Amino acid sequence: MLFDSLQYIIFLPLAVLIYYLIPYKFRWFFLLLASYYFYMSWQVEYALLILLTTTVDFFISQKIYKTTSRKLKKILLATSMTVNLGILFFFKYFNFINSSIQDVFSQFNVFYDKPEFHVLLPVGISFYTFQVLSYTLEVYQGKQKPEKHFGYFALYVVFFPQLVAGPIERFSRLGPQFRQKINFSWINFNNGLRLILFGLFIKMVIADNLAPLVNEVYNKPEVYNSLSILQAIFFYSFQIYSDFFGYSTIAVGSAMMMGIFIMDNFKTPYLAKGIAEFWNRWHISLSTWFRDYLFIPLGGSRVKKYRFFLNILIVFTVSGLWHGANWTFFIWGLLHAIYYVFEMLKKKLFPLQQTTGWGFVNITSAIITFLLVSFAWIFFRSESFSKAMLVFESLFNNYGIQDTFFVSNIIWVLLGLFIILDIILYNKRFDTWIVPKKAIIRWSVYAVLLFSILALAGINYNPFIYFQF
Repeated sequence: MLFDSLQYIIFLPLAVLIYYLIPYKFRWFFLLLASYYFYMSWQVEYALLILLTTTVDFFISQKIYKTTSRKLKKILLATSMTVNLGILFFFKYFNFINSSIQDVFSQFNVFYDKPEFHVLLPVGISFYTFQVLSYTLEVYQGKQKPEKHFGYFALYVVFFPQLVAGPIERFSRLGPQFRQKINFSWINFNNGLRLILFGLFIKMVIADNLAPLVNEVYNKPEVYNSLSILQAIFFYSFQIYSDFFGYSTIAVGSAMMMGIFIMDNFKTPYLAKGIAEFWNRWHISLSTWFRDYLFIPLGGSRVKKYRFFLNILIVFTVSGLWHGANWTFFIWGLLHAIYYVFEMLKKKLFPLQQTTGWGFVNITSAIITFLLVSFAWIFFRSESFSKAMLVFESLFNNYGIQDTFFVSNIIWVLLGLFIILDIILYNKRFDTWIVPKKAIIRWSVYAVLLFSILALAGINYNPFIYFQF
């Protein structure tokens, strides 16, 4: 059940209606059932994996909190991480590791009988695994008391708006909201609808109409000229952003209709003036997860320089592999680590006074950052390293009369509209920006968004990119 499907358009209003009609003390149970139904609409059997993860961490967190033995706490935490990361490894990385081992052995003419398991990757497994681990780690660190009610904890794990592609919520923020007596609010309901409308627009109108152009070039880059390759590179930058930003906006809006607030996952990342700022604005729930549970435990920035750079390298490469079991994701993460380290060194060697506003320096910095990020996306999008090399080869060598792919004027208009909206929404959210406007402006914007969805959605349907992670 995808957010941009007819099933969800029917499911969400019914869920919201029933949620407000039943007594508040039973709402958690209804949301739990609705969330499991939502997940089982993809794979019924994989709901058992979520239940296993939920059960293991519910009881382990209780034991961690109660015991005074430091050694036992570590053993319990290790058990939780082994179970959760073991399941994630088996489904997501087992075949990748075996293929990599086979490739290494083949270089030395050594036969390796590679075992393979042909199983579907459970939807959202990377997201809910990290969400559960954040809870157990917080309990272990003494920052969070364990939830004593299994049902409330289970709901935290499977809450449907953010179950399959985030944001990765902390229990301290999301969990207590399920216990609150929430009265119906037209403000929350209408703001939720506004966010859903905007999210559907940027997903179904922007991302889905860029996707076939990107796919065409990346599937056979060798037949296209440099200009076409360059267009596809930039189009993918906006495709993945509008796709994931669209999903996250719909998720926030869906929860808000029920009076539940989840975090914003994006804050105009392509207007960042450096790589560090980009990661403060892109997939915020994941970047803060790695900051709190990997970077800081490794020593963070309060270590010697070489160790700091090593920590950055570890965090970004692990982040790359979190996205997918492919060396292209590793290289993508490695590139961002190099960008980050270079930026830190540049600031150290050539300190410049920070300026506000959008003068020449900041505009130039934002453009350079966007170009660097777009360059790295080539590896993220490519199916293999060899495919990525074909993209680069065509980009720098095919200046002749190779094929040029056609881009209709409507694509340029839509992309321009999205860029303008993104600039307008710098450090704002769509609902907080649109509400204070005059009625004629508000309804004109709603009409344009709705008409665009009705006219252009469905022509080039593509599932959400981050569902594969």
